[in-house]
Amino acid sequence: MRVARQYRTATDVQGPLAFVRVDERVGYLDLVEIEIQGQVRRGQVLEVNGSQVLVELFEGGTGLNLKESRFRFLGKGLELGVGPALLGRIFDGQGRPRDEAPPILPEAYRDIHGSPINPTARNYPSEFIQTGISAIDGLNTLVRGQKLPIFSGAGLPHNQLAAQIARQATVLGEREQFAVVFAAMGITFEEASFFRESFRESGALERSVLFLNLASDPTIERLATPRLALTAAEYLAFDMDMHVLVILTDMTNYCEALREVSAARKEVPGRRGYPGYMYTDLATLYERAGRIKGKTGSITMFPILTMPEDDKTHPIPDLTGYITEGQIILSRSLHKKKIYPPVDIPASLSRLRDKGIGEGHTREDHPDLANQLFAAYAHGLEARELTVILGEEALSEEDRRFLQFAEAFEQQFLHQGEQAERTIEQTLDTGWQVISKLPRGLLKRIRPEFLDKFYRQASRGSAKDESAQPAADQGQMGQKEG
Repeated sequence: MRVARQYRTATDVQGPLAFVRVDERVGYLDLVEIEIQGQVRRGQVLEVNGSQVLVELFEGGTGLNLKESRFRFLGKGLELGVGPALLGRIFDGQGRPRDEAPPILPEAYRDIHGSPINPTARNYPSEFIQTGISAIDGLNTLVRGQKLPIFSGAGLPHNQLAAQIARQATVLGEREQFAVVFAAMGITFEEASFFRESFRESGALERSVLFLNLASDPTIERLATPRLALTAAEYLAFDMDMHVLVILTDMTNYCEALREVSAARKEVPGRRGYPGYMYTDLATLYERAGRIKGKTGSITMFPILTMPEDDKTHPIPDLTGYITEGQIILSRSLHKKKIYPPVDIPASLSRLRDKGIGEGHTREDHPDLANQLFAAYAHGLEARELTVILGEEALSEEDRRFLQFAEAFEQQFLHQGEQAERTIEQTLDTGWQVISKLPRGLLKRIRPEFLDKFYRQASRGSAKDESAQPAADQGQMGQKEG
């Protein structure tokens, strides 16, 4: 067993960085223990230049005495103890228990700096994952092994959406083992309490692993948090043959930490001060998701990020969009109308949607219905813009119908509430009920056999609902009057 030597040769401290002279071979990202007045802190090697080593301090450099501090280089990177006991546990951004329970007894230790999946070993994503949210399942379908980010903005309900997806997501099939790995970076204490209680109250914690890095925790820790989560996900997926959904929030906080470390290292900044290697760094995270040939398990990823000033061209969403397979964008205007989840349908896209829907996956009518809902809603939004400019009187009868459809689509299909969970059959049936408000002759993207099978039934159901509404209203009025 290697005995770590101690060094009292620190030459400088700048924020979270310390410079130490050594006379042994030190590896990049090796763990470092720093003993300060009987307390032990941790750090990792960021750069080696001859005998000069740059150490990144997890707890910062406050109180670090250059003469008295002892540095020990452990010769290994940050590791996570893995085993079946991971499920149901909550950890901090360094992999230490945060749920007042003892540390797990691991089966093995894994270096958190894993490698992206080799492209030649990848299996193409093709299986549908049900989130219980119609805006995703029906129109921007998530496929097992996909990377589908959520682009949000300050004040939008991305935390509620993340918690709802974590509670409800599942793969169809009785024999499929499903788990959720949730990593939060730079969140407040209130947000951490919300996530913990949401998982506990719904019972989802039993099949989940949580890694929580608070805003008061060391900034450097945010760089390790998603890597810990992905290491746990890789064990559950490829060692325990589980289907794992990884949710990372908020990737903007991760990138801010990356920029802070880069500035401390005095690196030449790129766009908006972010390091030029941010694309590569994000790719090392996102590309660890997927399916591997010959393996039963899989890793599907939902990175969530807040766009500064709702700017989709900001480096963080811009680079994320290049690496991932689509995006779900939250709309501030829909949020103001009390629509939840406020998914901006025209701006959102799942590039792998068609691989996971249709006969043998969801239902045979799903592709045609999704295309028709997209087209009809886009027409309705155009009619809404014309109404603002010209007034509703200037609209044609067809435009009026699509305008009415757009309102019904938002209120009945998109809006469903934080606690509402819909199966894929319920989502598709709701879509047919909404689209049946348009005359059959306007539905040109749905094949006749599907119109014969589903449109007539949905039309009859809508007619019954409308005819029953006045009677129900009268009954309620009578009860109030009585």
